[in-house]
Amino acid sequence: MDARSVRIAAAAWPLDWHADATSYAAKLDRWISGTQADLLVFPEYAGIEASLTARPPADTPEDWLTHAAAAAGPALDVHRTLARSHGKHILMGSLPVAEAGRFVNRAYLIAPDGSYVWNDKQIPTPWERRHTTLASGDPLLVSDTAWGRIGVLICHDGEFPELSAALDCDILLIPACTDGPHGAARVRNAARARALEGCCITVLSQTVGPLSDCCFLDENHGRAGIYGPPDRGFPPTGILNESLPNTPGWAEAEVPLAQLRRLRDGQGEVHLPLDRPAAIARAGLGRSADISG
Repeated sequence: MDARSVRIAAAAWPLDWHADATSYAAKLDRWISGTQADLLVFPEYAGIEASLTARPPADTPEDWLTHAAAAAGPALDVHRTLARSHGKHILMGSLPVAEAGRFVNRAYLIAPDGSYVWNDKQIPTPWERRHTTLASGDPLLVSDTAWGRIGVLICHDGEFPELSAALDCDILLIPACTDGPHGAARVRNAARARALEGCCITVLSQTVGPLSDCCFLDENHGRAGIYGPPDRGFPPTGILNESLPNTPGWAEAEVPLAQLRRLRDGQGEVHLPLDRPAAIARAGLGRSADISG
């Protein structure tokens, strides 16, 4: 970890229908222009908005998978262009991607030079298993950056400590989409727990508000938040910043990386688990990448 701090912005993202792809790109550009953060995080399924310029043949979850997957390439291109023009690292909102005869829920982490890696959801929710053919994606990924190791656990994945332990990252991004207050609370509580037990920064980004004529994203409850360990050099609550529930906007925070490194080196009140290698082996961490940009 070379940098002493990083400014992070997490989106509480309202979904909208668009007349065309230009309107969608303009919305993203307005949001990105509205923050000075270095790392921007968008929620789970926010990438589906790229397909909200037309409707699928039927308003069913499976029709939406096919419809949204067709927009994955153009959506990635828009985000790569914006990452380059604004000089930001961006976690694109996830969306269904068709790969090897299956659909996976994929989020792309994009560097300021437009290079990217992807991060797939590992554990579909009960709703996803009942109503869609979404499958577990590629193995867990950790990305090396100037700010340290960045990992991504999409929504439900963030509720499983073994996956977070396997990533062993400095910054854990948790893009999420939940349709009710119980789900929103589960993911928020998980994000705070992962920050405590992993002695890391967790970044929660969620979709908010209703969306008409789309059964996949009709109701959205949540917020954006940036959390750290409740330890020396961090707020007593561990909350660096968070938005109000169901209120669109950014939650931003300047993260003291030098202090985080001291805590992770054992100079804090919270000790990291001694069996981390075993946890990594159990979760099957299989990939790494450099996305310094």
